Amino acid sequence: MGEKTKIDWTDSTWNPLRGCSHVSEGCRNCYAEKLAARFSGHGEPYENVMRTGMLTTLWNGQVEFVEKHLLDPLKWGPVLEGIRGGSGILKVKRNRDGSVTLTRERPRRIFVNSMSDLFHENVTDEMRDRIFAVMALCPQHIFQVLTKRPERMLKYLTTSSVLRTDRLTKIVGLNFPIGTESKLQPIAWPLPNVWLGVSVENQAAADKRIPWLLDTPAAVRFVSCEPLLGPIDFSQLGPGPWPLWGPLSGYCSRHYPKIRCGCPDQTPSIDWVIAGGESGPNARPMNPDWARGLRDQCEEAGVPFFFKQWGEYLPVTADSIGPHVVEFDDQKYLKCGKKAAGSLLDGGEYKKFPEVNQ
Repeated sequence: MGEKTKIDWTDSTWNPLRGCSHVSEGCRNCYAEKLAARFSGHGEPYENVMRTGMLTTLWNGQVEFVEKHLLDPLKWGPVLEGIRGGSGILKVKRNRDGSVTLTRERPRRIFVNSMSDLFHENVTDEMRDRIFAVMALCPQHIFQVLTKRPERMLKYLTTSSVLRTDRLTKIVGLNFPIGTESKLQPIAWPLPNVWLGVSVENQAAADKRIPWLLDTPAAVRFVSCEPLLGPIDFSQLGPGPWPLWGPLSGYCSRHYPKIRCGCPDQTPSIDWVIAGGESGPNARPMNPDWARGLRDQCEEAGVPFFFKQWGEYLPVTADSIGPHVVEFDDQKYLKCGKKAAGSLLDGGEYKKFPEVNQ
């Protein structure tokens, strides 16, 4: 957890918070909970946010603020001492002998709170203020915020309309060198380098959470359908005369049926869709038609689609037999493990990202 991660739609994970709780069926086999359980013994990092039962260790609903990791993104590409270069950031490293070493560091995509939820009910606005302050002070990075509590995200992001940078420095607790404060400019919502997303596992979760996301001010809105536990039809999620794409395309009464016209009358839309199967010892299979449905909707609406993984099970033909072949809902699957199952969908790789100008 940190500078390197195996999550292939991001570059790094940043965890200034620890702890969470289940809210829906997609949480049943939470990967973060299983990882935290390994480090929940006496004196270990997750001791206070886990409860141990007779058979397993689970989240206890408490959330801790991790002060020592708050400033991690500033170390990955300092804004005040960084010089933009054609292929990345020239990072200044001050050596003990007083000399300076320049190293080139590319901007990163950073997944915020992979071990928690920034909008959990036990996260205070003060905690969120400090985390958003760091994101605002690192414009060279992209921060990916994913939640299952979008109604709380909407409330927070529509309460504070403007973040002034002088207030940010006080919130985050940084001491800037004399003279650099004047280089900082007022920062307004939505932060251009913060992508906001919701995690949805089936149609019921999509129906509930995506409308909240669409009402939230954001530079980029995305949906993570992982673990994908059922089909999702985006055309069922919002008003308008477009039967095919729904909020994937947005809608403008002046330019319909043109999608993503970019004019002020266009309704909010989803900019990116991630999909993937469940992993872990108790993983549930993902029907290939569910993944194909998301891919096809995204392709027709011009939305980048990222297929992350099959999970523990790979769909196989109806005549497949063997000790590791199982059948769910008239589809056969080979339980072969996440690595062997891979991420090819109908023989192709789908690893697309939104286009952003930074």
